[in-house]
Amino acid sequence: MKYIYMVVVLVLLSGCQSTADNNEMNQEEDGPMYTKISPEEALNKMNEEGVIIIDVREASEYAEGHVEGAQLLPLGDVKSGNLDLIPDKDQLILVYCRSGNRSGQAAKILVANGYTNVLDFGGILDWPYEVVK
Repeated sequence: MKYIYMVVVLVLLSGCQSTADNNEMNQEEDGPMYTKISPEEALNKMNEEGVIIIDVREASEYAEGHVEGAQLLPLGDVKSGNLDLIPDKDQLILVYCRSGNRSGQAAKILVANGYTNVLDFGGILDWPYEVVK
């Protein structure tokens, strides 16, 4: 019985994988790939020419405080294909939300729609820098 327990624990541990690594490529088995980056890396990218920062939260959340320069494009709009805000599919796109869940969903959808340079920096809850209202 002791050996069975050890085998089960080892199997479970071998299946665990950290998702907090910077520059991690995220891919669902049938989903598109995008890159997850840290807030620090996102801040550095924000100084590049042609970058667009997308906040996929709702308007009320955006009004409470958002990353400077971010444009509001709620996840519902992304899901419905309302992507007129981002006409250049090769443009550098930085996506975030509140906690990182919606930004991951949006990043997958954008890549599935042919966007080639999508970076997800998670949620504003982890944003250590100032926000604007």
